[in-house]
Amino acid sequence: MEPPAVTATETRQTSLSRTVTSKRRKGILRYPVVRQLVPFTGVGIICTATSLALYALFRPWMGPQLANAAALTITSLMNTALNRRLTFKITGNRKRTRDHLNGLIVIAVALVITGGSLGVLHAFRPNATLTEDLWTTTLSGFFATAVRFTMLRHWIFRRARHV
Repeated sequence: MEPPAVTATETRQTSLSRTVTSKRRKGILRYPVVRQLVPFTGVGIICTATSLALYALFRPWMGPQLANAAALTITSLMNTALNRRLTFKITGNRKRTRDHLNGLIVIAVALVITGGSLGVLHAFRPNATLTEDLWTTTLSGFFATAVRFTMLRHWIFRRARHV
């Protein structure tokens, strides 16, 4: 007896089901938010290190608030571009300008958080050192980062929330 003939449609469906099956993830990686947090953390480390270096460079000439604003603004474009590509898997030019403009709003929120913490530090310690400033912006930056991830995931890149 001959085996039944396999149609092109059945072959495509079998191939498709293998592809879908191979993309199923186990454990905590089955949750999109976890898969997004890993590259987001890497991007955050790179951008934080860059921002702190720029802050340390600018602070002697600009003072703490302007140095913080300049460092965050400069790194915001890098942050949005890296998160767009690596965290949310968005490529191409479609909506890129809008994403970057919205990214500036997200950075403005981060600036309020970190700038506010610097303001509190300098209100209590007017002669705070560079080291104290860096610790303050780093610690408040952790909170700002959580806010940034939430805003990126649920507002700017919501179209890619489930990748």
